[in-house]
Amino acid sequence: MAVQHTSSICGNGSVLDSKDYKTNYSSKREPGEQNLWPRSLARKWTLTLFMGTCLLYCARMAMPICVVSMAAIFQWSKIDSGLVLGGFFWGYCFTQILGGYVSDRVGGEHVLFISATSWAVITAATPLLSHLGSHTLAVMTMNRFLMGVMQGVFFPSLASLCSQRVAEGGRGLLMSTMNSGTHLGTLIAGGMGSLILDRYGWESMFYTIGFLSGLWALFVWQCFLKGEINLTELTKKSKSDKLRKPWLRYLKMSPVWSMVFAHMCTSSTSYTLLSWLPTYFKESYPQSMGWVYNVIPWLAAIPAALGGGFISDFLINQGYGVALVRKTMQFFAMGVSSMFILLLSKTNTCPTAVALVSAALGLSSFSSGGVSVNVQDLTPSCAGALYGFMNMLGAFMGLVMVSFSGYLIEVTLSWSTVFSLISLVNSTGLGIFLIFGDAQRIDLGDYSQVISI
Repeated sequence: MAVQHTSSICGNGSVLDSKDYKTNYSSKREPGEQNLWPRSLARKWTLTLFMGTCLLYCARMAMPICVVSMAAIFQWSKIDSGLVLGGFFWGYCFTQILGGYVSDRVGGEHVLFISATSWAVITAATPLLSHLGSHTLAVMTMNRFLMGVMQGVFFPSLASLCSQRVAEGGRGLLMSTMNSGTHLGTLIAGGMGSLILDRYGWESMFYTIGFLSGLWALFVWQCFLKGEINLTELTKKSKSDKLRKPWLRYLKMSPVWSMVFAHMCTSSTSYTLLSWLPTYFKESYPQSMGWVYNVIPWLAAIPAALGGGFISDFLINQGYGVALVRKTMQFFAMGVSSMFILLLSKTNTCPTAVALVSAALGLSSFSSGGVSVNVQDLTPSCAGALYGFMNMLGAFMGLVMVSFSGYLIEVTLSWSTVFSLISLVNSTGLGIFLIFGDAQRIDLGDYSQVISI
């Protein structure tokens, strides 16, 4: 039974016309029951999701940016800081598959709304929780764990939506747009964080981001979801249905497990850079202004992400093989970017370090046209669950690498070992993907392709 959305936006003008949004969340999707987004609705959702990913990374980056100030106040060592930062990835692992599976069944919009509402509350409550008692380290680690739990469902939900609502030749640009939202979020958090830390203290950082995230969730509810679908009934329905396809069986196929391994590697190295770069610049170049290294690299990554998505879709639409395009984009994302990361060990000036980090982060965003969208090429029928699985592994490896990096820095007193580790992991994942990766769809026997209306 199709569900029709007809909500309006805050008084005037319809956000969703009835002809724009007809979708089917039935467990049995037959040809014609599931439709690609019309162009007008796709634009509305793309802009909304772009802002959502932006705020998601603002909330995620709040702790890495504030951890230096918090460590000084609460007397944390580098190992303690690594435990707090790594707590996020423990929680992030738990809800990846669940988020993707539920999104495949009932629609990612509702999962995204619940996720945003939860992480908004957790973020805003962080300063209050830090002063509850003497066990601040344990409380903040648990706080980061819960943040990871609620943010863990976000990207599997995006993958599910993209695989079901976007054609193959447009997926790279959509996912790259979402990826640019993560860079903009990091950019805003870095720029805003530097100002807020200097003028109002670290607590205001969490209050501001929590408030903005809550506003985004309210907008999604009021303008897209309110009164349209009974989420409780859909959730009960998804629990009562049996899993339509044993998606785990696909892991036996070399294109799938090589994609999972490459994604695991690139995710973990990205998390490590995201967590430790602010500390690297603050300690290596203490005289430099925080806004320089917290803003410029992420500012450069935004056009790079959009450009990478445009290039990948352009090449596919021009007739180049999808597998060749995915591997080429991943070569730049993991191979070439690692060269710039290694060069960080050789530089002694802040401008050069900022330029190298900017190049590395910009190139790494090309992954949105590579392994990040490859799951939608191979298994669009269960892209949410499978993406959740490989994102879970990426988060787990990120947990290990973030914590281990803190240990390496504490013991060796050198950042070069961390940069070498990142390059080694990237090179290994890239080699596996180049050898075994593919983009040939493998679930055709189980799934009917979505069609446009």
